[in-house]
Amino acid sequence: MPSKYDKSYPGIDRDLYGGMTDIGRIIRDAWAFRILGEDETCAGWSRQQISQLYNRVSEAWEPYGHLVSNLPRELRERHARIHRQAVVRARDQGWDPELPDED
Repeated sequence: MPSKYDKSYPGIDRDLYGGMTDIGRIIRDAWAFRILGEDETCAGWSRQQISQLYNRVSEAWEPYGHLVSNLPRELRERHARIHRQAVVRARDQGWDPELPDED
């Protein structure tokens, strides 16, 4: 079954509710770990590029057991800020965390 991102990713700012999707979470985590700059939206990225980013983010999480609570204070605070801002933007766009996403 084809994905809605077969050609290229539209960018986190143009993704569903500002990126409240699995790909959006990967990008936000990449920002938190400073794998990407916070101005990188990944617009135009291929599925292969997103997959490579996922692998890098997963590797960055490994030392912390993929748990926010295990992150060092500075990293935990940056992660919280980035995700908190994303929730505010998404809610402003009508996102309801109780409804299933389309990703």
